[in-house]
Amino acid sequence: MHRRRSVFRAVAAMVAAAVLGLAWPTVAVAAAPSAPAVDKAAVHQAAVTGPAAAQAAGTITPGVLMLSPIDENSANACTAAFVFSGGGKTYLGYAAHCAGAGTAMGLSGCRERSLPMGTTVLIEDKNGTRSNGRLAYSSWATMQQRGESDQSLCLLNDFALVQVDPGAVGSVDPTVPILGGPSALDSNGLTPGEPVFSYQPNNGGTVVKEGDVVSEGTGGRSHRVLTNPPGRPGDSGSGYLDGNGRAFGVLSVQFLDGSGANGVTDLAMALSYANRYGGIGRVALVPGRKPFAPPG
Repeated sequence: MHRRRSVFRAVAAMVAAAVLGLAWPTVAVAAAPSAPAVDKAAVHQAAVTGPAAAQAAGTITPGVLMLSPIDENSANACTAAFVFSGGGKTYLGYAAHCAGAGTAMGLSGCRERSLPMGTTVLIEDKNGTRSNGRLAYSSWATMQQRGESDQSLCLLNDFALVQVDPGAVGSVDPTVPILGGPSALDSNGLTPGEPVFSYQPNNGGTVVKEGDVVSEGTGGRSHRVLTNPPGRPGDSGSGYLDGNGRAFGVLSVQFLDGSGANGVTDLAMALSYANRYGGIGRVALVPGRKPFAPPG
């Protein structure tokens, strides 16, 4: 059993410091068949160019708060994973379910409604300063447009990109706060017992989550991870690093089996799909400016 990890906020209360959660549905997940292999040609990294490259200490970083409006009264509150670049544009990645168009969300991205491309997404940086982004890609919307029916793909391909407003690109820093990195994109999958790290600053309490890989999903399209504490509502979209600082995933679901584990979408596979079918050209992970340095 799983549940998605986004939080719903009243727009009128967005200035409040606390993230307000509503109820999430409990959704049964069907068995997933094998997933296609990752497109290795789509796995690459790029550096941000232009104003962002010259910014010494940007305030729009992995971990910023992402507010995606559902209607006039509510929005999905999630967390940015990593910075991406392509075609002269800069993007923040997060989970596709964060850009879902309804409050009663299940798991299948091939059935759930997505916000329209071009929807304004509010980006709130670590200083509380806000700027506008634009929803540029959603795996959910793309899978529906393509008529995908592979259950593994529909359930586990949970990734979206928000284009940063050109006027705010100078404030972007791709470095994960506290941890440093990402050093690169992990394209080789993970093995049980590997250490994992995630920066999740939007719920108070522990900001850096540490833990291990528990198991791999079918075809390597997802990873079951266990951190202490686990990802909570509002942490959806957060990025995960392996023990070498390589970006490997985006927080997607919480398992409701009492384990406290989270399901993390494989970033290399999700980015490969976006680059094949997303219609925004080739997009690449932007490495951090500081080396990965895990706590302890």
